[in-house]
Amino acid sequence: MSITTEKNGFDRREMVKMLGLGSAAGVLGLFGTPAARAAQRETPAYARGMAPVTITNVKAIATAPSGSNLIVVKVETSEPGLYGLGCATFTQRAFAVVTAIDKYLNEFCVGKDVDNIEDMWQSAYVSSYWRNGPVLNNALSGLDQALWDIKGKRAGMPVYQLLGGKTRFAIPCYTHASGRTAAEVAESVQGFMDQGFKYVRIQQGGYGAVGSTEDEPDFRKAGYGYERDSYMNQQLYLKSVPEMFATVRKACGEEVELLHDIHERVQPMDAINMIKELEQYRPFFIEDPFSPENMEWFEQLRASTTVPIAMGELFNNINEFKLPIVNRWFDYIRIHVSQIGGITPAMKVARLGEWFNVRTAWHGPGDVSPVGHSAHAHMDMAIWNFGIQEAGRFSDKLQEVFPGCPTMDNGYMSVNEVPGIGVDINEKEAAKYPIHTRSNWQVRKADGTIIRP
Repeated sequence: MSITTEKNGFDRREMVKMLGLGSAAGVLGLFGTPAARAAQRETPAYARGMAPVTITNVKAIATAPSGSNLIVVKVETSEPGLYGLGCATFTQRAFAVVTAIDKYLNEFCVGKDVDNIEDMWQSAYVSSYWRNGPVLNNALSGLDQALWDIKGKRAGMPVYQLLGGKTRFAIPCYTHASGRTAAEVAESVQGFMDQGFKYVRIQQGGYGAVGSTEDEPDFRKAGYGYERDSYMNQQLYLKSVPEMFATVRKACGEEVELLHDIHERVQPMDAINMIKELEQYRPFFIEDPFSPENMEWFEQLRASTTVPIAMGELFNNINEFKLPIVNRWFDYIRIHVSQIGGITPAMKVARLGEWFNVRTAWHGPGDVSPVGHSAHAHMDMAIWNFGIQEAGRFSDKLQEVFPGCPTMDNGYMSVNEVPGIGVDINEKEAAKYPIHTRSNWQVRKADGTIIRP
């Protein structure tokens, strides 16, 4: 074929074939018109991309169908009927997040291209100059997840496909077993095993064994503190945890994987000693041994025990994960995705963890909306260095407010195979459950000293 023929896009034989379909003059006339030449250069449909879509409105939807405050960001667009949802839940300071979304995030976003998620995240992150704290981070997290929801809907794919596709058929989850006594905890574990769960977190009473003793603390006798303050007997807790593990192992066997959350409620050296004592019971992981103010203790903990450690739900900034991952101070990335900034930064931390054999364990408590749980699940599907996922529980009320909740079966979570994140919201139903300002995180020692969670 000559160079001239290549440029024209067809050869002599092709011309003869075309002449057989009509007169030479007609064919040559057709291909000689400007419109015909433009049609030849037209980009094929698969390569055209999609027309730009802009943000027209961003608003907060607040609801509490199961008691915990839940905040969802709704991003509306210039394409009729197209919107995205993201979880922005900060249940302890819900009204502050609502204000941040409605008064600041909306003004910041309107008119911007919905496709530019990375640019939107980076610019929102620094738009207040000071790096974000929990209120602004939750607002940003909701925006980020909503933009991924929109991108999935535009692409006609579930979000996990945009993140690389499936690396597992469904998501293994752990659930929570508790009781006032170790025997009650063991009974609860067995019940979850019967439902198919292979991973169970065990707690006697609340975090730190709060509520497992009826002793009246000295601070309350002295009239110190506030009516709703909780009491933690730290020594009783430290003694009870190994006994609880021993009881559950004896009753439930070695097949079930057992987890436990210290919730940063004891002194670092006490946590290290207790974790060493738990080695014989082979915990799957021990969560949050130290508060964010005591990160330097991780080096000593790692040198003292082989028990796997999970950490990070209280981190506000993705940079807080860098040194612990690089130094392999913990084994599981315990990100609260609606707190750290959404899917975009969480995936970056997960990818970093892959290089250092650190796995994910997204924080998924009851005060994460079904939208947030679904966002976790989509990432879990795509991440190779996935570790475990905290299970969601979706009551009838939650499912009425949030159609399309993820499903649980035999200890596995699955997402809806629909474009986007897969969860919608019924705003009329959501409005039936107003949010509140109550918070219950004040825990004290016997003398009244506040214990940091």
